[in-house]
Amino acid sequence: MTLHADARAVLGAWTAPDAGQEELRGSYLDHLDAHADGMWRTCLPGHLTASSAIISADGSKVALVLHRIHRMWLQTGGHCEPDDTTLGGAALREATEESGIRGLTLLPEPVRLDRHAVPCGGGSFHLDVQYAALAPADAVLVVDPVESAGLDWFPVDDLPEPTDDSVRDLVRAAARAVRAALGSVRSSPGPA
Repeated sequence: MTLHADARAVLGAWTAPDAGQEELRGSYLDHLDAHADGMWRTCLPGHLTASSAIISADGSKVALVLHRIHRMWLQTGGHCEPDDTTLGGAALREATEESGIRGLTLLPEPVRLDRHAVPCGGGSFHLDVQYAALAPADAVLVVDPVESAGLDWFPVDDLPEPTDDSVRDLVRAAARAVRAALGSVRSSPGPA
């Protein structure tokens, strides 16, 4: 399966949490149907990207990167690469590269979508598919100056400035998804 086909399958199966997200989901699918190269940064007017909010093992904190150019605290993520075979794999690769955390667990489904203007190719759009990633209990952040100007943990309900509504919305959705996943693990019966 190609990355394009995987993205189409992921978005086709995803249940959007509200009408606005459903509208975005439909527009992403339309974009993929119209653009065979819709996964790549060379696709203008826009292309799919993959990102994730990295949530601490106890669900209370999020790791954010200080973007080198925009000087804003953002989630990990970015463009898909030729070696990526799945959209979730691209989000996990980006999270690992930008945070330095080994052993991240990506929740299997996206938690939200976000479409935003970017300067790629003189001006286009990122159609971002956003995931939640769970950090292991012993996670250590490793700042890579090529990837970011800073990296730190912040309480999920007290994010640093400057950031934006998209990041705040993603962190809320990711924290909810991780808490739900942790709750289902804790409540599942052990071996008989």
